[in-house]
Amino acid sequence: MATTELRAHPLDAASLDGCLALTRAAGWNQNAADWRLMLEIGHGWGLTLADGTLVASTLVLPYGGFAWVSMVLVLPEQRRKGFAARLLRTALADLRAAGLTPVLDATPAGRAVYLREGFHDSWGFRRYQLANGNPARRRARADGVRPLAADDWPQLLALDAKAFGASRERLLRALAMRLPAAALVLERGGAIRGFLLGREGQEAWQLGPLVVDSGAGDDGAGTGQALLDAALGELPVPLYLDAADHAASLVASLEARGFACQRPFTRMVFGAGGAPGDAAKVMLVAGPELG
Repeated sequence: MATTELRAHPLDAASLDGCLALTRAAGWNQNAADWRLMLEIGHGWGLTLADGTLVASTLVLPYGGFAWVSMVLVLPEQRRKGFAARLLRTALADLRAAGLTPVLDATPAGRAVYLREGFHDSWGFRRYQLANGNPARRRARADGVRPLAADDWPQLLALDAKAFGASRERLLRALAMRLPAAALVLERGGAIRGFLLGREGQEAWQLGPLVVDSGAGDDGAGTGQALLDAALGELPVPLYLDAADHAASLVASLEARGFACQRPFTRMVFGAGGAPGDAAKVMLVAGPELG
């Protein structure tokens, strides 16, 4: 199919069915709520055939001085025709005009494309999946772990901005509403030391972000583990978690519970400079499409 027979256009609510078809074809976890949220936070572009079939997509989600490049998808039968590169360059031009630094989380297959386009590696994480069995028996929560409350938001958002590198309040508030059983904080001495959120997906429940602060003599590992333990005692399978490579003890606990590594991701930044935020505070990312 020649590129000239494609129509390039912005993505909107009318594109939702086509977007979901792209997700299903790729075997990804995003559902309709994810697509609606991403289109509310950001904007995107699609390529559609004359028969109305959406064959490719790309989104950008602005966060402060940078933006997440997300959902770079092409129908399997339409791959290797340059469609992903075409939309990626459209997104990069849009962000360049807005003065925003592009950031993304790449699969191994996508990483080679992004390197050619001017991205470089920052840090990595891996998706872990539990397909069957019980992730954890319900037990008493660790001291300080409790459900997220309305008056926690100022501290939570301040902690997340340090970890992520910008405010993403709209995203976090939406996630807190979607999976209340996983909307947890750990409070000690009147301070929020960490928080966890999650969401339902097309294929599995997904936990993340899990963000921790470090205190004297604590690298945050204990905080992260306490929050994760509390959530795993409440949720059914299947489950996905995107765990940072540096969170070695948390990863070990996932493997001990039967979680299997599905695939790695690489956080990449366009041009010079490192990824925004403080990666050491991030134990689980929200997802490669969200940051």
